[in-house]
Amino acid sequence: MNRSTQESIELKWKLLAAQAREQAQALPAGKERDELNKKARQLDIASQMNLWLTSRGLQPPTGR
Repeated sequence: MNRSTQESIELKWKLLAAQAREQAQALPAGKERDELNKKARQLDIASQMNLWLTSRGLQPPTGR
């Protein structure tokens, strides 16, 4: 996967997380609002994991 594809995935996930939070704020407390907030958190975590996994500083296991 090239760098521009990774960046577009990051941007897509960040936009989706922001949309989910915005939709959640418009809802009263309840299951649907909780689910949207959960989705936003999951997208944030996926974005952070992707950054970590694709960082240049990540080293492969040494096999010890």
